[in-house]
Amino acid sequence: MQRKRMTRLMSVEDLAEYLGLQKQTIYNWLQQKKISGIKIGKVWRFDRKYIDEWLRKCSRG
Repeated sequence: MQRKRMTRLMSVEDLAEYLGLQKQTIYNWLQQKKISGIKIGKVWRFDRKYIDEWLRKCSRG
């Protein structure tokens, strides 16, 4: 049986590092609804596949 690999969710810290931004920028974007995430309890998480897709859409201008 083949195991499906679970998507590793990124934290705010991971995402900020991945994008080269400050954590506060990520929180601002969440508040402004510029980016979506999954809130688990009080902690935000982000699917890297979604982030990469979002980046491609943004780069099209």
